[in-house]
Amino acid sequence: MTHSMRTDTHTPYPDGRGDWRDTAVRYALLPLRIFLGVTFIYAGLDKLTDSAFMKEAGSGSVGDMMRAVRDSSAVPALVDLSLKNPVGFGYAIAFGELAVGIGTLLGLLARLAALGGALISLSLWLTVSWASDPYYYGNDLAYLMAWIPLVLAGAPLLSVDAALRARRRRRRGEYR
Repeated sequence: MTHSMRTDTHTPYPDGRGDWRDTAVRYALLPLRIFLGVTFIYAGLDKLTDSAFMKEAGSGSVGDMMRAVRDSSAVPALVDLSLKNPVGFGYAIAFGELAVGIGTLLGLLARLAALGGALISLSLWLTVSWASDPYYYGNDLAYLMAWIPLVLAGAPLLSVDAALRARRRRRRGEYR
């Protein structure tokens, strides 16, 4: 004789709509998606509109920032690569942040956008914030960890991806 242990601790409403916990679970990643989307859009725009940042050298420039972290980074070769064209690297990061932020906020190619955000955060952690001591002072590692749930789950609600998925289902005659 087998015994099954019940693992749910709440009872859904009789009409099948579930209770508030079911709703909370469905929407749990939305605040994270909004935060990361807005933050990356802001970061990209901030870089693009900062006249000092998009320069090869000078106070506040991407070039000086990369030269300053070169010897303390985990991957100096990555910094060396950025220093071949610091301004191009600055634009690549800024436009990458914009694309990631917009995709994440709209839920458009959300997993791909989140993967892009994770890769940007990983590269910044391994270079710019690697020397943070203790490690939790560097925010890039926290951003990297924040992207992982969105890489795994995407944007299943309130997103372009969800609308496109629903549209495909309707066309195939699926109603679930």
